[in-house]
Amino acid sequence: MASQGYTEDELIEQPAIELFKRLGWGHINALHETLGPSGTLGRDNQSEIILESRLRIAFQRLNPNLPSEAYNLAFEELARDRSRLSMAAANREIYHLLHNGIKVHLPDPEGGGEKVETVRLIDWDNHANNDFLLVSQFWVVGEMYKRRADLVGFVNGIPLLFVELKAAHKQIQTAYTGNLTDYKDTIPQLFWFNAFIILSNGSEAKVGSITSDWVHFNDWKKINSEGEEGVISLETLLRGTCEPIRFLDIVENFLLFMEVRGGVVKIVPKNHQYLGVENAMAALSEIKDREGRLGVFWHTQGSGKSISMIFFSQKVLRKVPGNWTFVVVTDRQELDGQIYKTFANTGVITEGHCQAESSKDLRRLLTEDHRFVFTLIHKFRTEDGSPHPILSQRDDIIVITDEAHRSQYDTLALNMRKALPKASFLAFTGTPLIIGEEKTREVFGDYVSIYNFKQSVDDGATVPLYYENRIPELQLKDETAFKEAMDQLLEEAELDEGQEKKLEREFSVNITSSPGTIGWKRSPRTSSNTSPSEGNRARAWL
Repeated sequence: MASQGYTEDELIEQPAIELFKRLGWGHINALHETLGPSGTLGRDNQSEIILESRLRIAFQRLNPNLPSEAYNLAFEELARDRSRLSMAAANREIYHLLHNGIKVHLPDPEGGGEKVETVRLIDWDNHANNDFLLVSQFWVVGEMYKRRADLVGFVNGIPLLFVELKAAHKQIQTAYTGNLTDYKDTIPQLFWFNAFIILSNGSEAKVGSITSDWVHFNDWKKINSEGEEGVISLETLLRGTCEPIRFLDIVENFLLFMEVRGGVVKIVPKNHQYLGVENAMAALSEIKDREGRLGVFWHTQGSGKSISMIFFSQKVLRKVPGNWTFVVVTDRQELDGQIYKTFANTGVITEGHCQAESSKDLRRLLTEDHRFVFTLIHKFRTEDGSPHPILSQRDDIIVITDEAHRSQYDTLALNMRKALPKASFLAFTGTPLIIGEEKTREVFGDYVSIYNFKQSVDDGATVPLYYENRIPELQLKDETAFKEAMDQLLEEAELDEGQEKKLEREFSVNITSSPGTIGWKRSPRTSSNTSPSEGNRARAWL
């Protein structure tokens, strides 16, 4: 039945649906869902989270040479109950299945035993080979409660996107406190599959993960480039994250799970991280023309540079052909440990020892085949000051330096370049380059991405700093000495009457001045029979 007048929610939801459709998503309104194979979504009941009929069509499209038994086993593994796991652990487990495919064991008629096949769930390289469906008013039945989500985005029948909308006159935070938290409690199985979450009241929109507290839901102000004027709106966020190619890119390359005290947190990219990494990827595509200078990645302190490093390295490993090795270089022991720990806690490091303990150990690591090597710049040294030997002629080594303009372009940097003559260099820094640091550009190239302090403050990622320009108050400890010194100066100056009045105007203060202020006032001029010392004596007070 047609609505007899739009509510505030409809005024937001309907334009959002239309935008999704223009971006390339199909749409079904499931408010009055009918069940069964020929029903609205093909579900037998509303406790089903996966749209099985659509997923099985995708199985056949993405894995045409596998038997139906492989599809059955893959579906069973994807849809099995994970209620004993934490939401984050269940989400991470399913994410790995989405990313790597599901391995199934099938009878091997030729060998008489078993063979292992991988069933792909998503085509990450060709977005058009996937089914994008937006379902509005999606009903979900949990163990005790039934809830209706505003918008759920399915890729090949798997619910990867959750969108909660509020009326324009309501605060966006109520979408989190009043709805999302309740949904996670009452229908948690929906969020086992979720890639990221969008909350909006139309004029404001934020993106976060299933583990994000409200303060970690962030704006997405720019769509294609850092040079755009930032606009906070639902349209900007949807265009920036939900266009199918970009959506798959974010899901494949910009989601991380980090082990922290108390469990697992899921990290989704911030707008500046996504755009910055895309700039670095564009620079890498021009690697031959750049002669090893990938650029300077200037993102202000506290903006998540280490996470950006991981996003970049992971995307290179997944999307750019080559046997890539990343050498992560810092100039402080503490920083080296912090960055290594960040990489390790996100599961990026999958091998054993890769953190150089000495110059000798570093040389051994660089002559071997490692995905990551972590080192201090100081380990690129020679004992007797002789030229550093060449350690590798590979052209698929990328050196990532942190705070490059502190030390990485001096003698040790020269050694680094001699050791890895065909490597490419990308510098990460939290502060801008200043006069005297031109050598940094010679080594690393020009800025490849900029996210400065003002932008960070505007985004609420950094607390603004304020200063007050004040004249310091002075306290006179020895008033007698001050008077005597002033008398002596005036005697020696031999000022005329006009000069004395000007001096008085410049330096005198009212007798009611606040404590701690020094004031001076010329004594009245005396007659000719008054001694010069009396006539020129100054009076001072605190």
